[in-house]
Amino acid sequence: MVSLAGGIALGFQRYFDFSGRSSRSEYWWWILFSFIAGLIPFVGLVLLIPNIAIGVRRLHDINKTGWWILFAVLFFWLLFIPVLLLLYWATRPSDQGDNKYGRRFQSIES
Repeated sequence: MVSLAGGIALGFQRYFDFSGRSSRSEYWWWILFSFIAGLIPFVGLVLLIPNIAIGVRRLHDINKTGWWILFAVLFFWLLFIPVLLLLYWATRPSDQGDNKYGRRFQSIES
């Protein structure tokens, strides 16, 4: 399980990394940090790319393609259904073992 500091550090270390996987705890710690930092003007723009990157890696962790994020943005007007689907997937546990997007990370998360 990744700590708050670890999640933030990984988010910045993998700023432009759209491949691989991110654990559920890494994703949610980054989202919390991003939400709080986004209250400061212009920081939200700085965090846009890493927010997309960690979202793609989170989808990879549950064996889904990152293109779902683009789909959700393009079809946001469909009563938020794509966004709700992404939120549901973000809460799902990680795939056990390796998948087509990479190896399972070391920490075990239920």
